Parts: sequence; C-alpha cells; structure tokens
Amino acid sequence: MIGVGDMVLLEPLSEDSFINNLKKRFDHSEIYTYIGSVVVSINPYRPLPIYSPEKVEEYRNRNFYELSPHIFSLSDEAYRSLRDQDKDQCILITGESGAGKTEASKLVMSYVAAVCGKGAEVNQVKEQLLQSNPVLEAFGNAKTVRNDNSSRFVKKMLWQKLTPMTLSLDLLEKSRVVKQPRGERNFHIFYQILSGASEDMLNKLKLERDFSRYNYLSLDSARVNGVDDAVNFRTVRNAMQIVGFMDHETQSILEVVAAVLKLGNIEFKPESRVNGLDESKIKDKNELKEICELTGIDQSVLERAFSFRTVEAKQEKVSTTLNVAQAQTKVRKKVMGVLDIYGFEIFEDNSFEQFIINYCNEKLQQIFIELTLKEEQEEYIREDIEWTHIEYFNNAIICDLIENNQTGILAMLDEECLRPGTVTDDTFLEKLNQVCATHQHFESRMSKCSRFLNDTSLPHSCFRIQHYAGKVMYQVEGFVDKNNDLLYRDLSQAMWKANHSLIKALFPEGNPAKINLKRPPTAGSQFKASVATLMKNLQTKNPNYIRCIKPNDKKAAHIFNEALVCHQVRYLGLLENVRVRRAGYAFRQPYELCLERYKMLCKQTWPHWRGPARAGVEVLFNELEIPKEEYSFGRSKIFIRNPRTLFKLEDLRKQRLEDLATLIQKMYRGWKCRTHFLLMKRSQIVIASWCRRYAQQKKYQRIKSSAIVVQSYIRGWKARKLLRELKHQKRCKEAATTIAAYWHGTQVRREYRKFFRANAGRKIYEFTLQKIMQKYFLEMKNKMPSLSPVDKNWPARPYLFLDSTHKELKRIFHLWRCKKYRDQFTDQQKLIYEEKLEASELFKDKKALYPASVGQPFHGAYLEISKNPKYKKLKDAVEEKIIIAEVVNKINRANGKCASRIFLLTKNNVLLADQKSGHIKSEVPLGDVTKVSMSSQNDGFFAVHLKEGSGAAGKGDFLFSSDHLIEMATKLYRTTLSQTRQKLNIEISDEFLVQFKQDKVCVKFIQGNQKNGNIPTCKRKNNRLLEVAVP
Repeated sequence: MIGVGDMVLLEPLSEDSFINNLKKRFDHSEIYTYIGSVVVSINPYRPLPIYSPEKVEEYRNRNFYELSPHIFSLSDEAYRSLRDQDKDQCILITGESGAGKTEASKLVMSYVAAVCGKGAEVNQVKEQLLQSNPVLEAFGNAKTVRNDNSSRFVKKMLWQKLTPMTLSLDLLEKSRVVKQPRGERNFHIFYQILSGASEDMLNKLKLERDFSRYNYLSLDSARVNGVDDAVNFRTVRNAMQIVGFMDHETQSILEVVAAVLKLGNIEFKPESRVNGLDESKIKDKNELKEICELTGIDQSVLERAFSFRTVEAKQEKVSTTLNVAQAQTKVRKKVMGVLDIYGFEIFEDNSFEQFIINYCNEKLQQIFIELTLKEEQEEYIREDIEWTHIEYFNNAIICDLIENNQTGILAMLDEECLRPGTVTDDTFLEKLNQVCATHQHFESRMSKCSRFLNDTSLPHSCFRIQHYAGKVMYQVEGFVDKNNDLLYRDLSQAMWKANHSLIKALFPEGNPAKINLKRPPTAGSQFKASVATLMKNLQTKNPNYIRCIKPNDKKAAHIFNEALVCHQVRYLGLLENVRVRRAGYAFRQPYELCLERYKMLCKQTWPHWRGPARAGVEVLFNELEIPKEEYSFGRSKIFIRNPRTLFKLEDLRKQRLEDLATLIQKMYRGWKCRTHFLLMKRSQIVIASWCRRYAQQKKYQRIKSSAIVVQSYIRGWKARKLLRELKHQKRCKEAATTIAAYWHGTQVRREYRKFFRANAGRKIYEFTLQKIMQKYFLEMKNKMPSLSPVDKNWPARPYLFLDSTHKELKRIFHLWRCKKYRDQFTDQQKLIYEEKLEASELFKDKKALYPASVGQPFHGAYLEISKNPKYKKLKDAVEEKIIIAEVVNKINRANGKCASRIFLLTKNNVLLADQKSGHIKSEVPLGDVTKVSMSSQNDGFFAVHLKEGSGAAGKGDFLFSSDHLIEMATKLYRTTLSQTRQKLNIEISDEFLVQFKQDKVCVKFIQGNQKNGNIPTCKRKNNRLLEVAVP
C-alpha cells in the first residue's frame, strides 16, 4: 500500500505528515484515504480505472478495512448496515466547490444501484435514480469560477427501509437566476434549451437562439470548453422521460423556463401622477404579451400586478403605485435568495449569501464532531472500555453568535426588518456593534472594542466573524433587503389566476380562499429552519462521511497545491478528527478477524484454534509478549492503543507469511518431484509394453507379406500357363476359319466367273466398301465412349482409308455431347464455367497455381454471411449483393506481418472488415482499382493497386494472401469490366512495384523454406524492397 491508508495509524501525527501522506498517495493515483470510517477524497481531475463493474464486485460484501480505501467500501458498508441491521443511513458529502462532490454522489448512487437487487421493478427504480442526475444538474448546477459543474443546491441521499434510495433536494441558490458574478453563468438549463431545442420548439416557447437577447444570461462565460449544451439538452429530455415526466409535464416546465428568461427583459419607465406620486410603466409590452401567452395569464392582470401594490388594513384595501426601483425589485424577488451548503465561501466581496452558507457549514462541522465523539463513546460503552474525555474545539459559540434567538445576528437582522421606521444596513450594523461588541469571534471597526479602531483591513461598513475555517469579512450592504425576500400579494394572486397548471401550483398562496395577512418569514428565518430540519434529520440517521478536497485551483491533473490542501484540511477539521479517533485506542477489530489474521504468529493458534476467539487472541498476545497497557479486551473486539503495536504485528505477520510461503514451496516441490517420478515410472512401463507389441506386429507383418508374395507368384505361373493354352486354341480356330473362307471364296469366284461383266470389279468394290462401312458404324455404335466432355477415349481406327472420316466423326461426336452437356446447365452453372473460361484465358501457362484451381468450383460466398449470426452487423452494413466473401491475410506494409481480414467484393466496391467484430475497416470503389499484380509461382500472394489521389489510396496499395487467388482475381476482373467497361490489368511477374503512401516499394519473390506450410513469408528489407519467400 502507498503511504498509510488510514490516517489513524499515521506515525508521527502532525499537520506536515498528514499533508505529505495525502500527497504521496495522490501522486500514485490513490485518491481515497480513511480516517477511521470517514473517507477523504481528493479530486484527480482525470478519469481513473477504479470504478469498473469488476471493482464493484471486488468491494461487494467485503469488510471495511479488508481492501484498500475506496468510496465503494463506504457505500457497501452503509448499504449492508441498512439491509442487514435495519439501520437508517445517510451519507454526507462535503467540500469546496470543485472538490468532486457531485461525482462522489454519482459514484455512491451507481454502486448502490448495482448491488441493491434485481427484478423488473427494481431495475426500473435504479434506472430512474441514475437518470435523475442529468435533470438535477440541468436545473440545479451552474458554472462558477471554481467549477464548471458546481451544484448550487443541497442533495441529501437518504436510504430508508424497504426503499433503495431517496433523493432530498433543498436550499437552491435562487439569486443566480437574476444575477451571476463575473466569470460565472446561470443554471445550465437556460443555455441548454437555447442551444439544443429545435426551431419548432423555440417558436412554440417564443425564444431565440441568441444568448445576447436575454438579460439574465451572462455573455462572458456563455460557452464552456468541453461542454456541448445541445447534446446535454437531448440527454435531459430523455432522462426526464425515463424518470417519469409525461410529455405535457415536460412542456409545462420548459414553458416556465422560457417565461423566466423573458421576464428578465421587462424594463420599466418612470412617470408622475397628478397627485405628485411616482409610478412605473412597462416600456415594451411585447415581452409581457409573450409571457402571458406562455403562462396563460391575462395581460392586464399581470401588468397591474407589476405596477401596483394592494395594502389591507382594518378591512380596507388601498392600491398604491410602485416606482421603477420597487417594480424591478418586485420582478426579481420571487427568484431571489442565495442558499448553498457545500463548503465555505470566502470571496473578496462577501454578502448575505456567503453569511448563511457559512452558517450552515458551521452547523455541519458541529454535528460532525458531536456525532464522531458520540459514536466513539458509544462503542467504548458497548465494549465495556473505560472512556477518556477528549478535548476538542467546540464551535457551538460561533453557531450561537449567529442563531441565538435573542442576541444572534439572524435574530437582530429579523428584528431590523420588522421594526417600523427607517431601516437601513447601517442601522443593522450599529445594532450588531452594540450587542456583539464583546463577543470574541465578532470584529467591527464601529464596535466598542478598541483593538479594531485602527484596523485598516476592516472597512467601516463591514463586520468580520472568526469561523472555525478562518476569518470572513462580510459587507453589510444589502443584508436587510436580501433578508426580507418579499413577494407582494398582488403578484401571487395574478400567478394563481393563470391557466397554466404548473404556474398555478407554484403559487398556492395566491388563492383568494387562503389569504393570509401574516407577514411571510424572512430569508434568514427560512434558511435557519431548513438547517435545523437538516440537522435533526441527520441526528436520526447513522452518519457516513465523505470529505472532498480540491488539490489545486487550476482544475488540472497531477498538481498538488500543499497550501490549498492544508487550508481545506484545517477548516474541515480532519486533523482534529484523527486526534479524536486516536485519543482512546487507535485501532479496534473483532476477535474473529484479529485471530484469523494473526493466528500464524503463535504455535497454539496455528493452524486452527478450537476454543472461543477471545481466548485465542489472549493466548496470541501473551505469546507475543505485548505489554498489557498497549491493548484492552472488549466484549467483542480487541482495542490496540498505539499504532506502533499494530505495525509490529504486521511486520511479524509479514515475516511469518514469508516463512510459511517457503514451507509451502518446499512441500510443493517435494510433491511435484514425487508425482513426476511416479508418472515417469508409469510411462516407462507403458512405453515398454507398446515397444514389445510393435516389434511383434512388425514380425507378423513380414511373415504375412512373404506368404502373400509366394502365393502371388504361384497363382501368376498357373494363370500364364492357362493363358498360353487358350491362345493356342484360339489361333488354331482362327486359322481354320481363314482357310475355309479363302477356299469358299475361290469356289464362288470359279462358279460365278462366267456371269461377271466388265464393271463387275467396281460393283464388288462398292459392295465391299458398303459392307465395310456398315460394319464400321455398327462397331462404332457398340464402342461409343461416355457423354462426358472430358472423356478423351475414342475407338481405334480399323482401316487406313477411313482416317479422315474417323477424325471428323470424333469431332462431330465431341461437339454433340458438349451441346448435350451444356443444355443441362443452369444459369448459375453457365456463369461458373464462363468464369472458368475467363480464368483459363488469364492464367493458363502463366501462373503455376492455375492447374490446381481448374478442378475447384468457384463458390464465392465462403463465409455464408447471411446465415452466420456472428456477421449480422456486417450484413446490415453492406446493402449490395456480395459476389465473394473470403478470409484473406492482409500483409502489413511496415513489417510484413499478416492479419486476418474479411475480403468482400460487391457490385461497386471492395470492402475489408475485421474478422472478429465484423467492423468495416476499408471501402474501395472498383473505379479506384487500377491493377492486380501477382507472381508466376505456386503461391496465393497478390497486390491490389489503387488509383493515385483517390480517397482509398491514402495509405497505399493493399497486399493480400489467399487460398483462392485465381477465383478472387477472376471475379474482380469480371466485375470491374462489367461496371467500368474497362479491362483490369492483371500483371504476372516475379518482381513488381507497389505504392506505400509516398514511396514506391519493389516486391520480389524468392524461393525459401516455409514454416507455415504454403503461406508466403514477407520480410521488409528496407524502404524500397519487400521480399516474399514462396515454396
């Protein structure tokens, strides 16, 4: 482990060692560190590979200290406490803006969603929970000078029994709507709707895409680097649908957003009445008209609500006019109020907003210390360990200075707002100087304390409070007005009259049936009540803490600003938290886990302890001779006082583990050698038996073959003897027949000589020829060869004078049977034979590989892409008919190595796709293919030359190796000819040039021994030569 994972065990403990340990772990990408059960998180400002599903499973159902510190460990501990112990849980994430609080909350939510169960309903709830983040960030986050996605509201994640998670949102910073500090911008939703909404939607919302058209949007920071507001708007719309917003509800929300944007464009002009009173009128009523159309409010009603105020006293109502300042204030007051809870805010100009935010942080710090001490004390009491009182700084005195009902700053501010007469910020400061002058944490130049009279760093219109995080100076200007936060009844009633359902629901106090004449509570009182409710809620839950730290102000990775981190460590009270944990016992662990971890250090407990776990731990510690003042036995845990004792146990365990590893290695090596010897012995017996069997089989085969040879010679001698006798009998019979034929012929000629005339010889000749031809054709009928066109057999010529007839008859017969054979062909078979004929014309007597391809049919689709579900994605991507689909080896242009690719030839293109994923790597139009080169050897190597300047020729020509080279080249030639009407050049040479980017490289074929069968081996010799070794 890098550094110390738990600060409680840090030795020695000081502020410098604390910061150095954080820096050491941060430099090694270890951003999480424990303080007991508290997780300290440092924002890395870069993605880290520590949040994968594998990590979730690694931390699932594991003990808190079992693995290295991680936010998943705290999330799992809280979730298991809720699930198994039925304890309500809360996770409190605090830190400065930009410290990573929002990301931490997302990680907690994603972890709980991953482990909280399965099922259709549960999965739907988890999906809604995760998709709520984009919606919350759009309406509650904004860019600040410290953070591009700063949360401007409080998000409490409460896990309760029988529910996976509940999100509670509170204290939204409403004042950001009407005014933003320099370098910051309004809430994200305003920029997203203008950037991502369609033109039709903008027309319906009566908006324009130009940011400069709206006074509520700051223009100096309207665009944020790395943020696409248009894409984010589509994400928000989709997330709202998943969360459960209906279409009409989403439209209503967007209409309210549009109305707020246009509300900022309303301007007032001053006018004087007859009685001398000032009143205000709206300059341009076009904006007012569009607002009324969006919200469904009558224009005259809304205009009167903006310009008049009704005062009711003693059952009488009086309408008074508002001047320009009051009217403009009235427009802003509904959306004003600065409420934030994350981290102390200390700016150059601090006002009412920073005051109440820092007050809330004081309350959080107070409850953090109280709950930490309470948890520590309860564990000591539960384990029956003597409790030692711990001294710590109690910031209750600061909280009392702010929230005391009689003399607190908020109480005096409310009193100033409620009292009659002239009330200003100066009168409020004067009252503070009178009441809080002697308070040790309050400072003012106007107070009675003389030590601040000459403090030039403290202006006269300011006061300073010494918070636990440091001194903060507040400008008193605006405190009274911001605390009032008034909304006149006229405007509430006008909004309640709207036909817009959402607007009407947002202003229930405008209902005439529920008119309340009581003055509404001030902003400070509302905030104080909300903080009190939050504190009460936290005290009823089991707390879990994540303290987020910002390493630098540049939002840059790998930068650790020690001064900035030290300031955050101080005001977060982390060092004080460590001291609280270490004041009693620095480390505690259940007896079972302690015995399981350290049992190998004692012979009596190793390897198995049969008795109770506590007795085993006692035996273990006595054996190790650890001083008794260094530890105490609780009811279920062992408590160790000093971290050095724990480090000693760890060192002893590490050494013992090395000894045990050596022992295990020794035993394993002995077992392995014995097993190997027994295996060799059994193998020797088996080999000997097989050798003897083989020798006997060979001997039997020799005897058998000798007997067969002798038998064959005897049978041959008998057969030859019988053949000689049969031949002699046949010759005798033929001789007698010949003599008889000649004798009969002589007798006939002698008998009929007297009847012959002068042309008798010619007729005899013609008769004889006729008989000979008749005999010839009859014999040919019986000796006809088969109808196969490849059958070259033909009967021998019987007479010399029939030589030309015999050849012509052979030619005619061959043509006839070829026609009969062709008539049986289908269209597909005709195409195949046409391709075979084309291949013969291209490669016969030119390519040594051609004879072997003659007998192989051209299938084309060797991969059956349409039937194989593995290539469904590839099939969908290719819309044309696939002529050939084959796996080829693509030769790397740089080093000559091969990579498998899917070669697809379609009607118009040549495509290359990845064999595993089916993703298309390259697409070459047939018009860009100029030539195909190959060697004359018996190999499948070929090059596809591309047209220079084409889009596909960026990296150069392609080199391939295929088992179906002849088929691929033939189909490519025929397809190119069909589409481009130009013949593709087929070059057959043992040396040819190819184009690699800007270089021409010579490909040379040489003879060599192949390690991979007949696959050619390519080797890049230099920038100009590529040698291909072929068998």
